[in-house]
Amino acid sequence: MMKKPHVVCIPFPAQGHVNPMTKLAKILHLRGFHVTFVNSEFNHQRLLNSRGQDSLKGLPDFHFETIPDGLPPPTDLNATQDVASLCISTQNTCLEPFRNLISKLNNTSLSNVPPVTCIVSDACMDFALHVAKELEIPGFLFWTFSFCSFACFLHFPHLVERGLVPLKDESCLTNGYMDTQIDWIPGIKNILFKDLPSFVRTTDPNDAMLNYVIKVVAGTYEATSLIFNTFDELEIELLDAFKSQLSLPPIYTIGPVHNLHNQIPQDGLQSIGSNLWKEDTKCLKWLDSKEPDSVMYVNFGSIAVMTTQQLVAFAWGLANTKHNFLWIIRPDLVVGESAMLPPGFIEETKERGLLASWCSQEHVLKHPSVAGFLTHCGWNSTLESLSSGVPMICWPFFSDQLTNCSYLCNHWGVGMEIDNEVKRDEVEKLVRKLMEGEKGKEMKSKAMEWKKKAKEAISPGGSSYANIDEVINKLLLVTKN
Repeated sequence: MMKKPHVVCIPFPAQGHVNPMTKLAKILHLRGFHVTFVNSEFNHQRLLNSRGQDSLKGLPDFHFETIPDGLPPPTDLNATQDVASLCISTQNTCLEPFRNLISKLNNTSLSNVPPVTCIVSDACMDFALHVAKELEIPGFLFWTFSFCSFACFLHFPHLVERGLVPLKDESCLTNGYMDTQIDWIPGIKNILFKDLPSFVRTTDPNDAMLNYVIKVVAGTYEATSLIFNTFDELEIELLDAFKSQLSLPPIYTIGPVHNLHNQIPQDGLQSIGSNLWKEDTKCLKWLDSKEPDSVMYVNFGSIAVMTTQQLVAFAWGLANTKHNFLWIIRPDLVVGESAMLPPGFIEETKERGLLASWCSQEHVLKHPSVAGFLTHCGWNSTLESLSSGVPMICWPFFSDQLTNCSYLCNHWGVGMEIDNEVKRDEVEKLVRKLMEGEKGKEMKSKAMEWKKKAKEAISPGGSSYANIDEVINKLLLVTKN
């Protein structure tokens, strides 16, 4: 065992980042790596709460470690931490605890594990690259975003240089400035300023998140290689443009990672999951009782929040369609208060609606009764929906979700955007369009094409199938030497 290559995997401590990193770590474990998976102390506890006290025992060659995230403990131990605070805190405080952890692991007589031979870090945890450099071992960055949003993030410094960011004043949000065409990013076509990741919407040159992104993208150039949870066919124009025009480290697309992960035997790894909320198991049984293509699935992910007015508009919009729906409502979905549905809504929809607090989304989207997905356009949700052949109604909340939404609606042909303000009539109209109309049929047909292409990518002979081999060979290089 002490001769095994030893990879340390460290995700950014938010649900949408922990999920794909866990799956990648399990793939590497199957291919012969000893794996150390590093969670934040806070998320480690949340996983124990949601999945049971034995869920993080791991295996002799797949074990869990923790480092602090630098934030004070939150009042609600089951709510998502504030993303901006988490970004700044991890960037400012995590290097030293991570360096100490690697040092502890490398003291093999006490740690009883092989010496660390490579690090795979979330792109947002690029301090891990400093440690890889100090040890002269490969440091890979895993971008858990779409390549189209990565392309936009990478050009944030150029937006500042061109004087487009920060905004001159608040009026830019309403005076048509948001419709400015951005036509100079390699491989990106038909994108407007409003489709860029939301951190550009600031009037402050010292904006913490704007500067955080600029620092993160600078770190990208320091990596041994870049790994992306996407597949070539989906973003080929962009990938080709970037590979030919920019001096980035080698780029490997290995997505959809959840599909790649589902192909491997789960010997001993079944208990290792990544949901930070307790999954509600009644969802799948309820879906079993419904007709094929008859259910609208609604889930705004782990971070998006809304106002009570928006919640009420979504509720009555869904109710008025008279279609079946499965709606995931996190306890912290409404800003500053618990998510209370309007009076009469439950009674009106009890025969055709099911509400739950969290679910196994992958299984839900694969279920034959699901016809469409009302989503926040997080990248995991987007990929899971595309891989299941499910068209989307898009209500992006922040960050890369705006770019994903633009691509879903304007490039990939599987999405329709809902206005941020949310009117019940519009919710009803778009759900009906997806479930009953010609547009819905076209989107479904396109989604089924993407499902086929996603499957081909992770099958023998496919791009992601070949790329994961290349990644593994590169990670192994130092062990052989």
